Amino acid sequence: MPVPTNPKMEKETVKLVWKKSRKRRKAKTIPINDQMMKVYVWELPVRIFHWVNAFSIFILMITGVFIGRPFASASIQEEAYYSYLMGWARYIHFFTAFVFTINLAVRWYWVYKGNEHATSNLFRLSFWKETWETVKYYLFLKNRKKHYIGHNPLAQLSYWIFIGLGSIIMILTGYYLLFEPQPESVYGKMFMWVAHLFGGDSFSVRSWHHLVAWGFMIFTIVHVYMAFREDYLQRNGTMSSIVTGYKIERKKETLGEQDEK
Repeated sequence: MPVPTNPKMEKETVKLVWKKSRKRRKAKTIPINDQMMKVYVWELPVRIFHWVNAFSIFILMITGVFIGRPFASASIQEEAYYSYLMGWARYIHFFTAFVFTINLAVRWYWVYKGNEHATSNLFRLSFWKETWETVKYYLFLKNRKKHYIGHNPLAQLSYWIFIGLGSIIMILTGYYLLFEPQPESVYGKMFMWVAHLFGGDSFSVRSWHHLVAWGFMIFTIVHVYMAFREDYLQRNGTMSSIVTGYKIERKKETLGEQDEK
């Protein structure tokens, strides 16, 4: 004989299980003394992504600038197929682009698998309020800003724009330019629609690719400056944390941020 069920209770149970499954792991902490503790902010996949991404962007910028405007040539004037300088530049550029793509895909996966500092929720109203408060601090409209163990909301937003959206634009436009000479190939057909999304012709796609690339360069400079600044002002190991994963925080600040979440 079937056991009678309560649809309302089942619905509440599903909601509870869903909410619990989406709850992120708290960052691991190691007490140092009565006041300070080490917080494992950046897990290994995040740190690997950071350094692979950094080296990839560096190589892509150098080879990309050379491809767009060659600044070197063979020491001896000879046929191009002897030195193959431009060929090697293109090969390194496209190989690094594949590494960049795979690395980004793994990072997107870790958005869902990582700890509480692996990502941020742009759909929370509080995120945008805190972002605006952070903007006011950097515009000298406030004397203090809220302390964040991970990235502050403004930094998180910049990562979503450049590392998230910017990387997707670079990947799409880059693969279009790579496979454009073979429009009838499998990969050519796979990326031919990109031209319609970014202006309708090869020149527009290339312009988007160059524009976002220089956006990446500006972002990188600002990112490095802000990281050094934060490390100097907070004395919490911001720079070393991207190697070790750990930051040094006061216990009351650590507990306070966790309570707010």
